Amino acid sequence: MTLSLESHELEVGTRGRGLVDVTAEVQAFVRDCKVRHGLCTVFIHHTSASLLITENADPEVHRDLERLFSRLAPDGDPLFRHDAEGPDDMPAHVRSALTQTSLAIPVQAGRCALGTWQGIYLWEHRHAGHRRRLTLTVIGS
Repeated sequence: MTLSLESHELEVGTRGRGLVDVTAEVQAFVRDCKVRHGLCTVFIHHTSASLLITENADPEVHRDLERLFSRLAPDGDPLFRHDAEGPDDMPAHVRSALTQTSLAIPVQAGRCALGTWQGIYLWEHRHAGHRRRLTLTVIGS
């Protein structure tokens, strides 16, 4: 069996704090790789944004996650000394550290094998919008 390895960089614009659905872009890359079975990894090249597989049907889940993280790492918390880029600077790093910078998703029948209600999201932790860079890699046959 011969394994195929494909990699692609994806740039994603955000509008500030919140979740951006990247499922369609990741699935399109996997489909274009023509790998039937294998593994897709998604990696984010930033320390103030992260990746998440979460609910893709009810937007209240996203709002609940944001409310929870606002309690865990509130903007302007006097505990944080790193605030070079504003009161959301260190909270963004904490949020990123508590979530994920990479995902590993099985590829089955030529697509990411996500559950019925799962989507792949970039979670922007800063208030301002940013351009975020993701590396997608697929290995398989």
